Amino acid sequence: MFCRFLLGVCLLFIGSLQAAEPISYSRDIQPIFTQNCVACHACYDAACQLNLGSAEGVLRGASQAKVYNGTRTETQATTRLFIDAHSPAAWQRKGFNSVLEQQGSQAALMARMLELGRQQPWPANSKLPAHLDIGINRDNQCPLPGEFAAFARKHPQAGMPFAVTGLSDADYQTLQRWLAEGAPVDQQLLQASPAEAQQIATWEAFLNAPGAREALVARWLYEHLFLAHLHFSGGEAGHFFQMVRSRTPSGQAVDIIATRRPNDDPGTQFYYRLIPVQGVIVHKTHITYGLSAAKLERVKALFFASDWQVEALPGYGLQRRANPFETFAAIPAQARYQFMLDNAEYFVRTFIRGPVCRGQIATDVIRDNFWAVFQDPSHDLYITDAQYREEATPLLAMPGQLDTLIDLPGLWRTYRDKRNAYEALRTQRYAEAPAPSWSHIWAGNDNALLSIFRQHDSASVRKGLIGEVPQTLWWMDYPLLERTYYQLVVNFDVFGNVSHQAQTRLYFDLIRNGAEVNFLRLMPAESRKAYLDDWYQNSGKLKLWLDYQAIDTQTASALQLPGNDPKKQFAHTLLARYGSLNARPDPINRCNGAYCHRQNIAPALQRAEQSLSRLVAKPAGALKVINQLPEATLLRVELANGQREVYSLLRNRAHSNVAFMLGEQLRHQPALDTLTLYPGVLSSYPNFIFNVPVEQVAAFVAALELARNQPAFERVVERWGIRRTHPEFWRYFHDMAAYIQQTEPVEAGVLDMNRYENL
Repeated sequence: MFCRFLLGVCLLFIGSLQAAEPISYSRDIQPIFTQNCVACHACYDAACQLNLGSAEGVLRGASQAKVYNGTRTETQATTRLFIDAHSPAAWQRKGFNSVLEQQGSQAALMARMLELGRQQPWPANSKLPAHLDIGINRDNQCPLPGEFAAFARKHPQAGMPFAVTGLSDADYQTLQRWLAEGAPVDQQLLQASPAEAQQIATWEAFLNAPGAREALVARWLYEHLFLAHLHFSGGEAGHFFQMVRSRTPSGQAVDIIATRRPNDDPGTQFYYRLIPVQGVIVHKTHITYGLSAAKLERVKALFFASDWQVEALPGYGLQRRANPFETFAAIPAQARYQFMLDNAEYFVRTFIRGPVCRGQIATDVIRDNFWAVFQDPSHDLYITDAQYREEATPLLAMPGQLDTLIDLPGLWRTYRDKRNAYEALRTQRYAEAPAPSWSHIWAGNDNALLSIFRQHDSASVRKGLIGEVPQTLWWMDYPLLERTYYQLVVNFDVFGNVSHQAQTRLYFDLIRNGAEVNFLRLMPAESRKAYLDDWYQNSGKLKLWLDYQAIDTQTASALQLPGNDPKKQFAHTLLARYGSLNARPDPINRCNGAYCHRQNIAPALQRAEQSLSRLVAKPAGALKVINQLPEATLLRVELANGQREVYSLLRNRAHSNVAFMLGEQLRHQPALDTLTLYPGVLSSYPNFIFNVPVEQVAAFVAALELARNQPAFERVVERWGIRRTHPEFWRYFHDMAAYIQQTEPVEAGVLDMNRYENL
């Protein structure tokens, strides 16, 4: 009895010590933000620009300025975390306000927002009120501390966390205690390990090596890797790095040169440096690229194997930005293109998944699903024909460098006409070249076959050919791939005005058309016009007449594609010929027998996939529930042993054409929408999650097949859906990221819930 008494006293003593222990931001607070807040408060689409993925973002605070504003007439000042300012005072000079500071007798703004959220708990797994706007285009009020009382009266349901299951009691009390104590922040910056530091030193020495050739190659590499989350062979898990330009050389503290674009004039002597990516990794900005000793040797072999020379290093003016083909003309085109092909998935991700977290400027110019293949360098005339390259290069300049509104129509016509002159030249020269055959399609590694899926203003890219044979395919050559990258990544400014963004969108439309037309060269000449008419229905025909160069309907293809649908025959032959390169075989969506499931999985999952395959390959006219489903649904199938499999259920919207900047809904053909179902997480932005025990998958599929209207679909949601108000919402939501961590650890990051719907 006495021993028990002593044990109780000891436990009380230890508990009192723990209660009195100061709260650590890095140990106690950031994990709460990561679990409950980062899914909405990260990147440029963080509400009120309040980024809670790092101590720096928390200290920066919030701003009433909107990053996404498609109608602004003036270019906006950049507000890039870790780049444009480095202290709370500096951020306040840029219009940010603290959410941590107490205002006289009033608690900090964050404390009051948390308290407001606490006052309005949601019934478990209930549907949110219809009047509560949770869409990404909602008008975030971003109240200043002195405006909070009025804000709370007007928006009593807008507390934090917003429109989702609230904090646990323990987390709420920890945050409020921390805020009451003055919100002290200890910053624990990520540091390179010794092995990483050694590789960083090697790469920095290479990038900053003396010599004109070395300087030009380093500049090209920087402009192509500045966006990457770099990781090293043998590096630490979760450690990523980024390439920057610094005023200081290796061995000194990095002093970032904060230009608006990576190809703007640095204005001073600079050095390429590799620095750790700080803060929580979020999936939507996590575009990875691996570095190693083998990669460095590959770069040296590509760029320095031949004895090319640089007469004079190019500057950083407008023309240099507009036409990288001229800027880097001295570097062999073969080296530039092959470097991009080696990691084609990375480069397509940079402009399809995108660095800016909301990409409708670019994404509404592409179909909801399509495949991309690449032209082999040995059959790319820009690579092999010096005279053609010299004629074509001046025509490959891109718009967006000048952004005055009054000049927009004239600028657009100038660059459209240049592009069409290039297409005419290209058509002529390829008509004189050997007819395209299978050897003209690059097959160097598993980056050769890519699948792209778009969900409104976001998109994803995966190696391999996923889904049914799509309506369109892209065949990209070097001028197409490089222009897309420069137009949508290097030269795109998310803070730019409406003229800049319109020019970007309009020119990408021409690039997409170029990739489609290039693919048509593989089709029998007599079939091309019918395919083009199918891709550009209704108003698209007007665009064909107004802005696009006529296609070649005479020159033959060397591919033998018998049957009434040569595009489909091409796809089947591609899968058969390049099967060893297809990273993702797909028996679910392209079932050609009795078994529509993967072979190397548990029997219970095989039966589940067999049932799920009933949802694919059907238009919404036949499977009515497609009209009820959001664009990116994640399906969590629970097995009896406690394991689970995750599937993406993607809605592919059909359009008569995607050739115009406005009026997309008018071109939507909802009866032709389809579903693609595939294992894995194929979106950074899940719209909804269903959790289904494996033995109930057949019933789940049957219920979806019978859900011909909203009430019937709501019954499916009630039984299997994980609404924002589900008591275990965060467990299910973060389990999607945990799945990525288990299956593709380098690609893992916190998913975004800004688009999670109120079903």
